[in-house]
Order: sequence, then C-alpha cells, then structure tokens
Amino acid sequence: MRPAMIDDDRTPGGQLAPERHARLLGLLRSEIFADIRALKDALGVSIATIRRDLSELESRGLLKRTHGGALVTNQVTRDNAVSVREVVNAEQKGRIADAAAKMVVDGDAVMIDGGTTSLLVARRLAANSSLTFVTNCIDVLSTLTAAKASKLHFIGGEYLDINHSFGGPLAAEQVRRFNVDKVFLSVSSVDHRRGLICTASPQAACVQQAMIDVAQMTVVVADHSKFNRTALAVIAPLNRVDYVVTDSASRRELPGLSGKLKEKFVFV
Repeated sequence: MRPAMIDDDRTPGGQLAPERHARLLGLLRSEIFADIRALKDALGVSIATIRRDLSELESRGLLKRTHGGALVTNQVTRDNAVSVREVVNAEQKGRIADAAAKMVVDGDAVMIDGGTTSLLVARRLAANSSLTFVTNCIDVLSTLTAAKASKLHFIGGEYLDINHSFGGPLAAEQVRRFNVDKVFLSVSSVDHRRGLICTASPQAACVQQAMIDVAQMTVVVADHSKFNRTALAVIAPLNRVDYVVTDSASRRELPGLSGKLKEKFVFV
C-alpha cells in the first residue's frame, strides 16, 4: 500500500526535507532521469512537494528540471548543504571513516579538512591524546575540543558556509606553515577518467592544494556518489593522492583499474 501523500516538510515516516532531498538525489543518480510521478510514489509525498523539492535542488545546481521530471547534474558547481550531505550514504561514510582512521598511528600530526566524511574521521581520532591536529573546519574543531584534544591548531581565512570551513589565499598561506604526517580530504569529485580530484569551491580547492603540499601522505575519503561526476575547481591530479578510501559500490564506477592507479583505491 502506498503511503499517504502530505504537503509539509515531513514524509509520513517523519522524514525531514534534507533527508527527503538526499533520497531524491540518490534516486536520480541511480536512474539518471526520473519522472515526477515516480518520485512522488517513491518518496510518499505529493506532486506539489516534489515540485518544490525539484525547484530548490535545481536552484542549488544539483539537478536540471525537464518536462515531467528531472535529470541529475554531473557537473558540480555548488555542493549540497551539510544537513543533506550528512545523511547521504551515511552507512558507507561510516565504514570509510573507520578504515581511514586506522591509517593513523600514535604520535602523528594529522590535518583534516571540511566535509561530512572528514568529520567522521575526526570523530574516530578525537580521543587519541598522542595526536596533533590541524583543521580549517569549525565542525571538526568542535568535535576535537569536545574530546579535549590538547594539541590542536586552527586555520582561519574566508568563511565557506557550504563546509563550515575556512578557505581562500589567507587560509592556504597558513596551511603552508605546517608539516604533517597525514591529511584527510573530502572532495566533490574523483574524476578518474581525467585523473583529477575536484571540488565545487575554488576557495576550498586552493586550501586543499596547500594541504597536499605539506602532507607526507594524502588520503581522500569519498563515497561512490563522488565517482560519477566532476566539479568546478581542480584540487590536484589523482597521482598526487596516496590513497582513496571508498565504499565497495565504487567498483562499478571504476572499470579496468590497473597498475599504480588501482593500488591507490581502498574499498570497504
């Protein structure tokens, strides 16, 4: 039996609009195109609610409305809000963070950028008092201070609301004053066809470039949704990355991996 149709910001199961937006984007990524009535049935909301959702997501550059439905946008010029991203592929992101955190050893100096998966890595490392942390992300900072991390450095600069972090040339300059063992990066796109890692924000990209320059090991944490698209700002060639930790669903996006490129990918 189909769920009752409603017109407010909650689905019948109490799902809030950010969660519904995450499900809608997930459906589009799996189907490429979706009819508006199919989306209505899948999400259990009214046509009016679906139309409002599509209009909002189109305004963020995350999809393109067409006659009777919508298409996913593979070129990311603006990331979704944190409230949406943190519920997209949450289980996979948790496994990715678990695996990434195990790459850290006692005594490491660790740099962590802004991003929902990077934040999960920070949560898993926060209780290790032997580590030194450097971050440009307010959410990561809050996580580490709540765990009473004593060796903690914070990078300032231009505030980027999309990741609750600081970017731009001033932040990049501060990053280059450090020398760290490992950096964990969240990205908008792992464009393996062109051999690039990318993000939606040029201000964030310049900081991530600097982080790669000052780290002995660069680890990208990215779920499978980051592999079927590209993004506006290039961070670095993929060969500058030591490891990409991702979920097993990414395998279908990476046919024919071989040699040194294959060795970079850690599937969990």
